[in-house]
Amino acid sequence: MSTEIHPTAVVHGGASLGEGVTVGPHAVVGDKVQVGDRCRIGAGAVLEGPTTVGAENVFFSGSCVGFEPQDLKFGGEETFLEVGDRNHFRENSTVHRGTGKGGGLTKVGSDNLFMVGTHIAHDCVVGDHTIFANNGTLAGHVEVGDFATIGAFSSVHQFCRVGAYAYIGGYSVITRDALPYVKTVGTKPVCYGLNRIGLERRGFSDDELKALERAYRLLIRSRQPLAQGLEAAKSELGGVERVAVLIDFLESSDRGVITDLPGRKKGRRGG
Repeated sequence: MSTEIHPTAVVHGGASLGEGVTVGPHAVVGDKVQVGDRCRIGAGAVLEGPTTVGAENVFFSGSCVGFEPQDLKFGGEETFLEVGDRNHFRENSTVHRGTGKGGGLTKVGSDNLFMVGTHIAHDCVVGDHTIFANNGTLAGHVEVGDFATIGAFSSVHQFCRVGAYAYIGGYSVITRDALPYVKTVGTKPVCYGLNRIGLERRGFSDDELKALERAYRLLIRSRQPLAQGLEAAKSELGGVERVAVLIDFLESSDRGVITDLPGRKKGRRGG
């Protein structure tokens, strides 16, 4: 399987292209960029390094991947971007390398869809099977779990986490950690219950959904302090793997977790 490079494309001598890679018109592949097999680099897309890209990724027109971080503390040190397999970077999406003081690495998993205008900032870690709708934006040092969805025009503050299977609604502003499995929506975000339809589509069993619904009531919907809700959830449901993920996420938060509900005043409960 041959590699195809359009005559107007520019591929640096220090770049490495796998088998079956196609590079479109006016695309640029810079120094220290390693591109895996069967990737497609569209017209006008630009990849800079040091960046390692897995197999079967697609970079649409205008996508810019592996650029220097937008961080005033960045001093030109060598930092990295790692991208897994089968990701789609749609038009004008951007992904930046890490910073020396932030660990030096931005990491993107596999099977993700980054729609038009999305941005992954320095030192972020994005899991597998996520969906970023148009203009979804991560600040630096954000972690996004597997199967999470970031809605259109939503932004996530630096050092926040978005849990696995979370759903962030459009136009949301996430300044604290967003719970796994839960729909979190708004410029002053609140929880709208489990992302039940999404979980069903991902193959969650009825028993798992019932356990998560019960945990959500104990942890979020009850009027008791969050610490008491955690103890109750551990006692009743701690042996359920999906619930254990939710409990661990709450207990490991550094920035606090969004647990507010529609109509409930912010800060009424812990977390």
